[in-house]
Order: sequence, then C-alpha cells, then structure tokens
Amino acid sequence: MTLTEDPTTTADGPAKEVGNARLRKEDARLITGKTTWTDNMVLPGMLHMAFLRSPVAHATISHLDVSAAKDRPNVVAVYTGQDFKDEQGTIPCAWPVTPDMVNPGHPSIAVDTVNHVGEAVAIVVARTRTAAVDAVEAIDVDYENLPVVLDMEEAVKDGADLVHASTSSNTSYHFVFDAGEAGTGSDTDAAFRDAEVTVSRRFVQQRLIPAFMEPRSAVVGVQGDNYTLWSATQIPHILRVMGALTTGIPEHKLRVVAPDVGGGFGGKLQVCPEEILALLVARRLGKPVKWTETRSESLMTAHHGRDQIQYIDVAAKKDGTVTGLRVRLLADMGAYLRLITPGVPALGAFMFPGIYKFPAYRFECDGVFTNKVPTDAYRGAGRPEATFAIERIMDELAVELDMDPMELRRKNWISAEEFPFTTVAGLEYDSGDYEQATQAALELLGYDELRAEQKRRRESGDPVQLGIGISTFTEMCGLAPSRVLGSLSFGAGGWEQASIRMLPTGKVEVVTGSTPHGQGHETAWSQIVADELGVPFEDVEVLHGDTAISSRGLDTYGSRSLVVGGTAVVKAAEKVVAKARKIAAHLLEASEDDLEFSGGKFSVKGTPGAGLGIQEIALAIFAAHDYPEGIEPSIDAEAAFDPVNFSFPHGTHLCAMEVDTETGFVTIRKYASVDDIGTIVNPIIVEGQMHGGLAQGIAQALYEEAIYDADGNLTTGTFVDYLLPSAADLPTFHTGNTVHAATSNPLGAKGVGEAGCIASTPAVVNAALDAVRHLGVTDIRMPLTPERVWRAIHQGGDGGDRAAEGSNAYGGARTTESGIEEAAQ
Repeated sequence: MTLTEDPTTTADGPAKEVGNARLRKEDARLITGKTTWTDNMVLPGMLHMAFLRSPVAHATISHLDVSAAKDRPNVVAVYTGQDFKDEQGTIPCAWPVTPDMVNPGHPSIAVDTVNHVGEAVAIVVARTRTAAVDAVEAIDVDYENLPVVLDMEEAVKDGADLVHASTSSNTSYHFVFDAGEAGTGSDTDAAFRDAEVTVSRRFVQQRLIPAFMEPRSAVVGVQGDNYTLWSATQIPHILRVMGALTTGIPEHKLRVVAPDVGGGFGGKLQVCPEEILALLVARRLGKPVKWTETRSESLMTAHHGRDQIQYIDVAAKKDGTVTGLRVRLLADMGAYLRLITPGVPALGAFMFPGIYKFPAYRFECDGVFTNKVPTDAYRGAGRPEATFAIERIMDELAVELDMDPMELRRKNWISAEEFPFTTVAGLEYDSGDYEQATQAALELLGYDELRAEQKRRRESGDPVQLGIGISTFTEMCGLAPSRVLGSLSFGAGGWEQASIRMLPTGKVEVVTGSTPHGQGHETAWSQIVADELGVPFEDVEVLHGDTAISSRGLDTYGSRSLVVGGTAVVKAAEKVVAKARKIAAHLLEASEDDLEFSGGKFSVKGTPGAGLGIQEIALAIFAAHDYPEGIEPSIDAEAAFDPVNFSFPHGTHLCAMEVDTETGFVTIRKYASVDDIGTIVNPIIVEGQMHGGLAQGIAQALYEEAIYDADGNLTTGTFVDYLLPSAADLPTFHTGNTVHAATSNPLGAKGVGEAGCIASTPAVVNAALDAVRHLGVTDIRMPLTPERVWRAIHQGGDGGDRAAEGSNAYGGARTTESGIEEAAQ
C-alpha cells in the first residue's frame, strides 16, 4: 500500500481527504506513551482499592472477619457486601430479550452468596496500592460450598442443580425467531419434511477472553456532591447513565471521562462492578479512589465472550439448492446478566442465514446460567458465532452432496442484480456483489494452483496435507436504527451525536459522541470535516470521551462509529455551511441563492474573483459589528443521526493451510480476503482494522480457549495458559476491497471493525478439515491444537477436550439423528 501524506488535487475539484491513507494523528502520543492512561492518574489524597475475591465458584459466605485487615498499616477502610447491600443496586442489563426473561440481579459485591470464582467479597481501601493488596491477605473468610453448575447441557435438564436459588431453573430466557410466523419465510417443518437431503451438526463456540492491552482501571474524584469517574471504558455516555441509575448519584452530578483507552474488543462495553464500587467508596469516604486490575484479575473477572453450543440442521435439494435452516443454541450467560449479555445470541439470530437465499428458517436459543464469569460482547458479538455455523454447515452440505463448496455457495447466494434483498430473517441487504469479491479473493490466493498442489499431495501420500478453507459472509452492523433496536428490546437507541465549533482563528473543534479506543477517530473524523468544510486537515481537532464536553452520545461498539457517528459529523458540517452561507451572503452583499461553496470558499456565481473563505467568516463572526436582525453570530452546529437501516459489509475469505498428519501441527500457508466495507475513508486504518480482526479470528480457531476445571476454577488465568498469537504466529495477509456504497448513510460507509474477526474463524477451520477429510476427519473442536488435530486424525471424533479429564470444555460429539442433543430439549 502506498501511504499518502498529503492529499492530491483531482482534475474535477479541490484535494480530497476521504480515501487518503493518512498516518494517524493520534499515534505519536499513543505509541510513545506520551498520554495519560487512567492508571497514570494521581489525584491529591487519592486512596487505592483492592478486592478480596472468591476462590470458589458457588458457596454461601459463612464467616467474614475484616478486623485484622483494618489494623494493617495505611489501611483507611474495609468494606463487605453487607456494608453496601442497601445502596449498591444491581449491575444493569440493558437487553431484556424476552418479556419473561429471568434476571436474578447482579450485585457489585457479594452479600451472602458467591456465584463464580473471582466475585468480589470484600474491599480494602488504603493509602497505597501495596498496602491495600497486603491487607486483603488478612481477611478471614469461610465458605460453605454449593453445587457447581458448569455444563450447559446438564444445566438445562430437569432437576439440575441451580445457580440461583431464587429461580426455578437455570434458563434465563427462551428466544425464538420463526420466519414462517414472522411472515418473512415459509414453514420450516415443511421444508425439512419435504427435503431431499438434510445435514445436522453440533458445533461448539468455545469461551474466549477479550484480553485487551490496557487492563481495566477506574479513578473517582470528589468535589462536594459532584463526582468524576475516569475509566478505561468504551462507553462513557452509557456508563454515566447506568452509573447514575445504579448508585443514585444524580446524572448532572456525575461526569465520566474515557481518556485514551488501550483497546476493548467489546470487553470494555460494560458497567463493571468495580466502577460502581469505586463510586460508592468515594461517596462513603468523600475522598478520591483508584482501582486498577492485575492481568490475572482481568482474565478471571472481566466478562468473557462466545461460549455457545450450536445445533444446526440444513435442508436442501439434491442439486444443492438450500430449502431450510434450523438453529438451536445453548448460550452460556455465566452467573449473571451484564449489560448486553442476553442480547448477544439474539443479535446473532438474524445472521445465521448469511448471504444465502433460504426460504425457511427457525432460530431458538436458551440463555443458560452457569457458575462462571458472565459473558457479554466480544468483537463481533453474535455475528462471528452465526457466520461460523453457517459457513461450516455449508461445507458439510457440500461434502454430503459431493459438490464443490464454492459452487454450492454460488448456487445459493444473493446475486448482485437482486439487491436490495429482504432475507428470510427480515433484514434488507442494501448493496454488494458477492461474486466480485469472491473472484478477487480467488485470484489473490492463487486458488487453482493450490488446488492442483493439494491433489498432488494427496496422490503422493505426503504426511503434510494441504487444505483450502472458504468463508463468504455478511454482517449487520452500524448498530442502529433505533426503531429496530427497540423491536429487539434493546434498552437504548442507535443514534449518534456530533457538534462542530468554528473558532475565531478558523480552527475547527469536532465533538463526537463516539468514543475511540484504538480505531483512529481523530484522524478519520478530521478527514471527513476537512472535506466537508474545505479546511486543512491539520486545522481540525477531535474531542471525545468526556461527558462534560460531549454530553450526548452512544459510544463505540458494533462497527457503528463511522456509519452512525461519522455521519452525524457530516450532518453537523452541513449545518455549519448552511449557517455560514447566510453570513457570507451578508458580507458579500449577495443573495444566498447566488452563492456557491467549494473548497472551503463561498463565491458569487459568475464572479469568480469575489469570495470569502469559511475560516474568514469564523473570524468575522468574532466581531459581528454589522449583522442584520435574525443572523446569529455563530456558525457552530450540532446534529444527531439515526439511520434507517443497518449496514451490511461483506466479503470472501480464503485460507490455505498445511496440516502435518504425523504431529497435528497446522500452518497457515496463505490467507487472502476481499471485503466490501463501502466507502473507505482511510485505507491504512482499514488495513489495520482488517489485520487485527483477522488475528483475533485466527486466534479463536487455533489458540484461544478459556477453560474451567470441574470445581469452576479458571485454569487459563494467565497468558502462560491462555494462548494469544503474536505477529510471529500469523501469516502475511493478502487483503483487498471492493466498493459498493451503503445506502443507509450519506457517507456510503458500511463498517470494518469486526469483519476480519467474523469471517476468518470458519475459513481456518474449513481449511484444516479440507486437508484431512479424506482421512476420515469430519470435525475438529476449536482451538485446533496439535493434540486435538492429531487425535481427530488418529483416534476419530473431534479431538476431545484440551484440559484434564473432568474439566468443562464441551468436548465430544453428542449429536442425535435430528442434530439436536436430547439433553437440551
């Protein structure tokens, strides 16, 4: 890729910033550490918090004595759940997916019972962090163990032990979408009854940990009855609302600031118990407090992601035409419902049909409580799980029909001429061309040459076999519009807010409600505004993440920032130009209708020499000596944007993989992807987002898995045990783009933050299976560790559990003829 430091002037107009590969203006301070992370903050008189956390997964607290801890040097206070039981409220759940959803409540600190390892039991507040941590060791606590519930398939059986004594079962909700009942498709039962071919599979989406670079951290400052919460969060605006509702602090007395944040991946899309407790402790003591987690705390107590058992049935004709899809999920909620815990699988419900023209579809999901840390959003949030299932089952159907997997996809996907297309799940896909992206990806990979090599290796009996995996996908993102989110019972809207302030010197401040944590908003938003207002890129400053500066916003998640937040910036800029036009008309003594605006300058039609720049107008407003009645001495503007539809990026990902059949080791030989993300604002930012997403999707396929032992202890609680790939473990990525503009926003953007993570996992797994299927292997559990791959080749099955016998990792195939595990009925 060629990096362009300065935009070039096109033949038909002034230089354009959008589409330019600008180096990110925020990177200098981030990569050199010349910024203030939350944990860098030191307030006068600041105290430090440390937590005693439960070492057991399920128990009553029979004895808790904190007196010895209170006597430790530099300790200011020690609190238990009993101290806060009347004011801690419950961690909010903003997505009640069904009217009868069971939510037993989520205390920030345990009062009588602990429900997962790592749950807070006591808080030590001390003058130094070291003193607080040391004093935790002096707390005396006894537990009476209760039955530990870990296996979802066991948890939903009649008579199963309960996670919460207040509930009648371990099922939080039963969510159903039936296309026949919704009027978006035909009868699913009839489709399977009349099917010429059916294929059923059970897939496991292992539990993952977001593993963001910067640990969670919170600092609370106190000024009288006003509180400022600095937090390494993705959602300062949502956190402010939820924090106020939970603690009772009036919202106008609570300011939330997200300074530069070191990654999130959905893991900081949360109202964390520790944030609520920091507010409560600061209010109780009237002093500033800080808490920063250790990495082990983070892995053990920050919410996890994925963790589903998927039962998938597909019906088809013998010629490969798909006729029906049936999905049944068990989704692990963990011990409690956090911010959007129940909504993640419900969001995925609309993506299981993928890009294919299924006439019939039924989706069912049970949200299941277990004695583990809660799950919630993790990069893609429901969409990767759905894409994995549909792309895996399409490969399985191709094998059943003895059909080329790419040709099966081509036979069933939506053609370019059919857009806009209403899917069986009721979504309207607005634009795209799956064939174009696929053809480009095949050429990038060198598909035909690799297929020829694969044939030679099979014929020669080479111990290292070659496989090619395919994943063709789309996703619903740009999470909005509000009316659709409302129909899904989401507790917030999907709009976004922005404002633009023109300073007297002509410089521009852009205030956005979208909060970056690595995405490059400051650069991309500057490029957009530079084009809209015709000002230099360097003259634009982007402000974000502080509710005192940006009072309205819905923050960053679901690939919505550019699609919704960026469009709000465009709308605000249009208002700035409209207001400036009135003043320009006055100053140029011309009619507004006679003015043209181009390249940041108003000029009178037919009089090219007479003009006035928008930055000059900003300075003229500062004096405002001679303005007629009705002209406001300001061209500042704000706007909110709520799109009429989701956006739907799509792409084709191909993975060529070598599998050593003697050792089980797998190596990605080549990876190629072509994605359509609509209008590209900054190619280098796009490439970075794609590479990061690919790394995480490949990590799920090959490396990552959060494992609990039979007692509910997290056995992957450090980076020694929870494996993350480094750059050295990943291949060179060959990426490309097609461009079909979205119709849901004037930018034409579709979103890129989650695409790589969504598409890559099934491409990798399909590649591994393609390499060894001729040896009798039909499935391998993720992650594809050498041990699992070797077992699948030499012992059959799906490779079994990674961990010791008796641990909870959902190994083994337990599929009936219908594809539905009987225990899950």
